[in-house]
Amino acid sequence: MNHYATQKSISDAVDGGGLLVVAQWEAKPGEADKVAAILDHFLPEAQREDGVKLFLISRGKDNPAQFLFYELFRDETAFKAHQESAHFKTYIAGQALPLLAKRERAQYGLL
Repeated sequence: MNHYATQKSISDAVDGGGLLVVAQWEAKPGEADKVAAILDHFLPEAQREDGVKLFLISRGKDNPAQFLFYELFRDETAFKAHQESAHFKTYIAGQALPLLAKRERAQYGLL
């Protein structure tokens, strides 16, 4: 996963607040590389969404079956649009989720 957020700075991304979503995934045994490949296709699509201010995905160094998502959306409407996007439905709902042993998400407001 060599994709990064657009050319804006962190201060540009957090300006005006937004909805922060942090997700943690753990792939089923033997499925981590497949999950990583799916996310490699998904990430640039997610980063190009209009309401996405910052979208990063990391893979665990000690446990490569673990993935951490750090997603900053303009607002709740942008987050809902993200979940309704064709790339979310194809890559995440259709391909990645069946390969997971664990999926947790939490939402935060920026201070």
